[in-house]
Amino acid sequence: MTDALAPTLHDTLGQVRIVSDADGRSVIEYEVGPQMCHSGGVAQGGFVCGWIDAAMAHASLTILPDMTPMSLELKVSYYAPARPGRVTAEGWIERRGRTTCFAEGRLLGPAGEILAKASSTIRLIPRDVVEAGAKRALG
Repeated sequence: MTDALAPTLHDTLGQVRIVSDADGRSVIEYEVGPQMCHSGGVAQGGFVCGWIDAAMAHASLTILPDMTPMSLELKVSYYAPARPGRVTAEGWIERRGRTTCFAEGRLLGPAGEILAKASSTIRLIPRDVVEAGAKRALG
């Protein structure tokens, strides 16, 4: 598949819009499509994890936009199934150091019910360093 034909990460995750993104907090809406579900119309757990992870990463970027957030550790607890329709991922920074921050997040269903919660340890790496490494890796 060429880059021109490859879907973006936002498309793959079903991102609808960023509701808010400031002051160490982020809220992002996603549309759960049937292609994201397994038996019984339940969203595959990797999508749930990805939605919350993206919200936590966006939250870190509101504080340090010149850094690239890289997950060192990620834990997700699933409370109820996410089904086709609109869901909302929220992420926030609990504590930040020079090179590491600790984030938390959750996924809410259409009625505001908590479907999953997550916590993450995020390594903050200067964006130019990450981009230079990517260029070297691609040749």
